Amino acid sequence: MTTPAAVPVVPLDPAPTRTDHRSERAPDRLMRRVLGVEEPVQQLGAGASQGAHRAFRVSVLISAVRCLITYALVPVLVPVLSLSGWVAAPIGIALCVLAVVNGVVSVRRFWRIDHPKRWMYTAFIGVVFIILAIALVSDLARLGVMA
Repeated sequence: MTTPAAVPVVPLDPAPTRTDHRSERAPDRLMRRVLGVEEPVQQLGAGASQGAHRAFRVSVLISAVRCLITYALVPVLVPVLSLSGWVAAPIGIALCVLAVVNGVVSVRRFWRIDHPKRWMYTAFIGVVFIILAIALVSDLARLGVMA
């Protein structure tokens, strides 16, 4: 009789870590440098990811409130209350600035935690920033600051 050969023990894959989706490609390194994100968060917990998603939701909510005020309330209230654009423009500018700041914070959070969808979110927030820039220019023109 022969004795059975020893079967090597292969360890199971370790639990996924934060760096499983981290890329060191040149575009990723450049974006981290632009956003000022040197070191990623050490743990990929539900809290870190939820914080990034919460910042994203707040940024989109601020943009939605700005749109509602600028394109729904102001056109209705201006004729009713005999207000001019000088009332709506400062509100729009303040909301644009707040939305941009919150958008930058949320993008940085997505990159700090190395979220797997960070590029998709970065592209989305880039489109939002373009829309906010157009609205900001419109509000500044309404105030007479820009021609």
